[in-house]
Amino acid sequence: MLEKDLQQKIVNTIRTLSIDMIEKAKSGHPGMPMGAAPMAYSLFANHLKFNPNNPNWFNRDRFVLSAGHGSALLYSLLHLFGYQVTLDDLKSFRQHKSRTPGHPEFGWTPGVDATSGPLGQGIAMAAGMALAESHLAAQYNKPDNQIVDHYTFAICGDGDLMEGVSAEAASLAGHLSLGKLIVLYDSNDICLDGDLDITFSESVAQRFTSYNWQVLTVADGNNLSEINAAIEKAKKSAKPTLIEVKTTIGYGAPTKSNSSACHGSPLGKEEALAAKQFYQCENVEPFFIPEDVQQHLKKYSKLGDQANTQWNQQYEKYCQSYPDEGKQLGRVIAGHLPSNWQKNLPEFNDVKPIATRSASGKMINAIADVLPEFFGGSADLGCSNKTFIDASGAYSKNSPADKNIWFGVREFAMGGMLNGMALHRGLRLFGSTFFVFSDYLRSAIRMAALMNLPVTYVFTHDSIAVGEDGPTHEPIEHLASLRAMPNLTVIRPADAKETRAAWEIAIDNESGPIALVLSRQDLPILANPQQEVTEGVKKGGYIVSPAINETPDLILIATGSEVSLAIEAQNQLREKNIDASVVSLSSWEIFAKTTKSYQETIFPSSVKARLAIEAGCSFGWSQFLGENGDMIAIDHFGDSAPAKDLFKAYGFTVENIIHHAQRLLKK
Repeated sequence: MLEKDLQQKIVNTIRTLSIDMIEKAKSGHPGMPMGAAPMAYSLFANHLKFNPNNPNWFNRDRFVLSAGHGSALLYSLLHLFGYQVTLDDLKSFRQHKSRTPGHPEFGWTPGVDATSGPLGQGIAMAAGMALAESHLAAQYNKPDNQIVDHYTFAICGDGDLMEGVSAEAASLAGHLSLGKLIVLYDSNDICLDGDLDITFSESVAQRFTSYNWQVLTVADGNNLSEINAAIEKAKKSAKPTLIEVKTTIGYGAPTKSNSSACHGSPLGKEEALAAKQFYQCENVEPFFIPEDVQQHLKKYSKLGDQANTQWNQQYEKYCQSYPDEGKQLGRVIAGHLPSNWQKNLPEFNDVKPIATRSASGKMINAIADVLPEFFGGSADLGCSNKTFIDASGAYSKNSPADKNIWFGVREFAMGGMLNGMALHRGLRLFGSTFFVFSDYLRSAIRMAALMNLPVTYVFTHDSIAVGEDGPTHEPIEHLASLRAMPNLTVIRPADAKETRAAWEIAIDNESGPIALVLSRQDLPILANPQQEVTEGVKKGGYIVSPAINETPDLILIATGSEVSLAIEAQNQLREKNIDASVVSLSSWEIFAKTTKSYQETIFPSSVKARLAIEAGCSFGWSQFLGENGDMIAIDHFGDSAPAKDLFKAYGFTVENIIHHAQRLLKK
């Protein structure tokens, strides 16, 4: 058999396996795998550097199926090319706890480099992976040893390119000249609701050219030689490349191809059989893989092992020639911290009041001094977020080793790219914006939580203390909203000392994203010793100012800037013979993981009088207040006025806290 014929047989096997998976599940998206199989095969067979026996090999090429609804395509590829995805796994597609879920899930299926499905975010994650590769290469590569050297590939569809996040990410990727980013565009002119022209008529090629991308076109998505040539050309470009591959959705299905009918529903038994006959399959039984296809593709496991071994040997030589850099690179790839990284962190004793955003800025610079893997930036608010690393310049195509990223006003792309960088490994990451704009990247935060990625978000301007900028910039529901998200840890520190502790948690963190919610305004420094504060924050909540008696009359509970108000109120309540304890509840999520006995020491069940104070909405606080508790909160939008005037108008004053406390005790 001619090699060309065998290649076509492999492409058709990818198609038929995808069809069979979806037919058996009675659920899925057959059209994309049927149309995109040739480009996916060409990429895996001829260009992608990977090792099925070690899917997490550091110097592999990364691949993101941004069009995650086409997951059957990816699972077929993984099985055929030797990953630990069995035929039984394919047969359990979209079933409970199977290794082949409806959309690809990172950490669940071997060979899946990113969770995808929410359209557009795959492109942002791929851009982040390419950015991480570029930055690490600039840090560690030597003229005689290019130890970090790999590409990032993605396959996207029309829907991905309609989502705004893809435009944000593509714009920044082009500006930064991320030449090792290659996106294959499955251009089939069909979306879920029908023909693409009902909603989309722009020139994608012209748009990406204006983004500073190289744009290539493959007119026939079944022409393997044209696809291969385009990918080869893309790999030589100093710019990121978009390869528009014109395909037919559902290629081979006699009545449903080239229509939305095959986008998100099984073909049906008769249509599936007709498609297989169109492909000239030698056996139309479900999940059939021709023997010559199996034999030919067995070589990729061996090739992967060889490439992996060669890189391991290259790394050994690197360590011999550059022992310090080699040791450091091994450490950051493994995600380990140096033992003394906390040695020179700033102290906040006997200093004037300071905003927690400013204390965070001091922490960021101290951390950057000892962790070369520390990397991040802001969505055009660095001067306000206090996130610039002073000892470094800004990352650019001419200075890719620098540690600051100017994301521009692209919050969603920032979130997606941070996820891609975290997936890549080798960096400790942060991204920043005003807290109210966390809405713009919320879906990316959710993806980080789903993938369990240790990304840190620095959200400043955390309350109505934004003041004169008014309700558009004053977060109200945001704390409650983010606290509701599974696997996300929210920390709202009360002062500089708690901010230091929060950053220590963030740097030590290896599991799930963390949101640091920080003040614009200056806050008093707690009198408590740093070690006591750190231990308290690491438990999510602690008694920051105890009552005089073992059992208090009242518990005042606060977070962030309101903690100092609560302490001041506590002092004045004592003059009225009311004995209160003050709890700083900086992180609900961390506190929830403590023992019941510890929680009882903070919130004794015998103390029913509880008053919470937080400059945000009251949603969720009932779990701490019980039946007899009360709260000073904001369950409406803010206003434009100086911060002190708003705090007074909305009841965030010592006098109002005392008023509520006395009323509670009279119940």
